[in-house]
Amino acid sequence: MRLIISILFCLLITCANAQFNKFFRGFGIFGALTESCHYYRNLDASKKDPLIYNPTYYYPQNHISAEHFSWAAGIFAEFFRHDHIRWQTELEYANKGASEMPIINPYLGTRSGSFTNNTYTYIQWNNYLKFFGPFGLPNNIYLMPGIKLEYLFQQSTPVFAPYSSNFAKFWASGDVGIGYEFPLFKRISGFVEYHWNNDVLPHSPLNDVKIRNRTFEYRFGLIYRPRKRYIDDCNAPRYNGPAY
Repeated sequence: MRLIISILFCLLITCANAQFNKFFRGFGIFGALTESCHYYRNLDASKKDPLIYNPTYYYPQNHISAEHFSWAAGIFAEFFRHDHIRWQTELEYANKGASEMPIINPYLGTRSGSFTNNTYTYIQWNNYLKFFGPFGLPNNIYLMPGIKLEYLFQQSTPVFAPYSSNFAKFWASGDVGIGYEFPLFKRISGFVEYHWNNDVLPHSPLNDVKIRNRTFEYRFGLIYRPRKRYIDDCNAPRYNGPAY
């Protein structure tokens, strides 16, 4: 009986490994520079009355923050055997935020003369479809629409704290990227990517205040891909794109 169970277990592992190898295309790492800001919209701002001061009508003001610059890093794996369409799944450590000028007098709109950063650190599970050679472009250029599932790991929010400190612990945002891949070694390629990451839904911390995050990512990284068995490596090296 133990022998039969052992044989079945080995067969199961072999089949699972075969299925994995059938769809697996490669894995890699990346680093990124991030550039992010926040869009504040106070739905009560239209109720302002110069004769009646209600703090919720004046604070926070409708505005777009200045850009906050930071960094991100991640690992990923690429799947599907189709030459022009792949699925890429990632784990990413990302820093986002906004550079804000605190309000000294909400009624008059007086602001301080210096910027302070609200910062957020996320651990993200990102998933993309990669379309190589879209719109007739070369096969080493690709388009990446996807979604980020985000966990708020830590934050520092000294400006507009009643609102900026009340973001949800778990969140989702949309992402669209474009990338360019180039050969470095026999099985390793480099790539650069540009990503536009935007909140699909606004954060709604308190009252009628809506906040959206927008982040640009400038990525650079490496991807390792096992070569297809039928490629004759005795021939002179030639880069045929990620399909090979």
